[in-house]
Amino acid sequence: MTTNGQQVGRSASILFGSETGNACDYAEELGRISERLHFHTTITKLDDVEPSYLTQFSFVVIIISTTGQGDLPLNARIFWKELLRKKLPRSYLQNATFTTFGLGDSSYPKFNWAARKLHKRLLQLSANEFYPRGEANERHDEGLDASWVPWSTDLRNHLLQKFPLGEGFAPIPDNVLLEPKWLLATTPEVAGIGDVGNDAGDDVRLLKDYTPIHKQDSIQSSIGQTLSSSTNEGPMQLDVVLQTNRRLTPESHWQDVRHLEFFCPVTVDYGPGDVISIQPQNAIEDVQSMLKMMSWEDVADKQIAFAPTNKDTKDLSIPPKTASFHKHSSLTLRKLLTEYVDLTAIPRRSFFSLIAHFTNDPMHKERLLEFADTKYTDELYDYTTRPRRSVLEVLQEFDSVKIPLQWAATVFPELRGRQFSIASGGQLKRGPGSGSGSGTHFDLLVAIVRYKTVIKKFREGVCTRYLAGLSAGTELRVTLQKGSLNFKKAEAKRPVVMIAPGTGVAPMRSLIWERYMLHVNHKPDTNASSSTDFDAVGETVLFYGCRSSGADHFFNEEWDALKEKMPLQVYTAFSRDQDEKIYVQDIIRKQAALVYRLLYLSGGMAYVCGSSGRMPQAVRASLTDAFQRAGNMQANIAEKFLELLEKEGRYKQETW
Repeated sequence: MTTNGQQVGRSASILFGSETGNACDYAEELGRISERLHFHTTITKLDDVEPSYLTQFSFVVIIISTTGQGDLPLNARIFWKELLRKKLPRSYLQNATFTTFGLGDSSYPKFNWAARKLHKRLLQLSANEFYPRGEANERHDEGLDASWVPWSTDLRNHLLQKFPLGEGFAPIPDNVLLEPKWLLATTPEVAGIGDVGNDAGDDVRLLKDYTPIHKQDSIQSSIGQTLSSSTNEGPMQLDVVLQTNRRLTPESHWQDVRHLEFFCPVTVDYGPGDVISIQPQNAIEDVQSMLKMMSWEDVADKQIAFAPTNKDTKDLSIPPKTASFHKHSSLTLRKLLTEYVDLTAIPRRSFFSLIAHFTNDPMHKERLLEFADTKYTDELYDYTTRPRRSVLEVLQEFDSVKIPLQWAATVFPELRGRQFSIASGGQLKRGPGSGSGSGTHFDLLVAIVRYKTVIKKFREGVCTRYLAGLSAGTELRVTLQKGSLNFKKAEAKRPVVMIAPGTGVAPMRSLIWERYMLHVNHKPDTNASSSTDFDAVGETVLFYGCRSSGADHFFNEEWDALKEKMPLQVYTAFSRDQDEKIYVQDIIRKQAALVYRLLYLSGGMAYVCGSSGRMPQAVRASLTDAFQRAGNMQANIAEKFLELLEKEGRYKQETW
């Protein structure tokens, strides 16, 4: 017996917690694997479901990334809090069958902690692990796929053994195109752009009419809310005006770094480490190129909507990629390509598998299917990731591919917002000379991404290119999100050591100004023995690294002024101002006695912010060296002390 081609009684749920979209992408990929094994499959983010939802399926797979200091992504934290309720009995999930897969970055101390603690909690509630959990490391030479591909391949084989197909059924071959649950469709109210083959008529149900069915009460728009505090962990959407877009580096410098200042008429609060997420737009010329390649120019500005391919389906959740625009009331194809799909993304394996169905050129089809084959992982990497080849460029090279209009939102990856650490704090939140209740100011320090690839092609970051072109007075809708540094006022009296190369100084500037405000507002102790009372905040030390004192020494004039007003010390490393390259880790070793005194003897805090790559490990090594030198420690003792700092929340890292 079947239901829409699926065997009755075979059901799967793929849940994800995603910060940048990787976990969502893998969830969709695993969903297709599950569908080909005849499981009725739903894909949704963790915060859209209750924990009891896990018991309703043949199996559940949770794919989750780790963010910040071992935290769960924002769209998984409500689920996690519910899972931690003390009233839940030990047998609460005894009817759930699950496994998990974690995405992490080993340059962070708490590598893959989100997946590990989630998996452990599910086991505590008697959920049944049916397949060993997996972990992927973004630092691997082959990226996350190095672990994902073998894990998901073995999982497929295990599913066939644990849930054998009934008589007359076989896995759906990879060369058979799976129809998505949603497609672009026409409605009686919009201009015609063709039929999707689902007999859309007067009774068509549109995507804008849907909310996630599993937990409808939890899906609420933050637009229009009164935003008065940053204590709410959820993201806040804000309307802001760009006041300043100023280049800080000289024109002769290799990198364009901007200082952007925004103003919001609503008064909100935020703390050091909090971020602003900005939704970029694709370049006009890229959108036009795509419209022309696909022969969509004639319908580019006609209104479109989404409808389910099977209008009789009752249990239908919103596909993750379309959730960001499913309420849009006047969507056109041009708007979709400009604001919602990423034409500059590096395509994943599933992209090649899908577009291979839309070409009649045998040679193109064969090559596309090779890229989709897990046996050719190295070839895929060399063609896409290594040269940073984009979706648009792939389609320009495989020009025989003609994607049906109805599949546009299904084929292209989602254009996701980019996060930037806020660089303002303290009195800078209200702007120069303004009092409380006067709206809110946000500063960003943004390096504009422009470079040449190994194949000598010019590349630009989709969001930083967009920001670089904005002029003062531009109105934007941005999202304010809590960061992972978790600065607490109670910690202000502790000494703090900040290590921040390049634009990593942005959240450190926020922290310095926050500490300065506490220092200024502090009422001196009349019984203090010293005439200079610095009791409000502890010693504040910044180790800053850049290329040149004359090019990218950001905010140096501020530091000079603040040194006269608060206990601030700044140590700089200019890597290109002398023959011998000097980095922040070298300066840390030179100041070993200071670092040891502040962190070991005085119970201080340490923050590391900046580029991921090699920097965090180099900084970590320099700190353990400093402990050994100044504290006369053995190497293993120094490493254990650093681990203790991490465990106590006194060593925090935010890299990108």
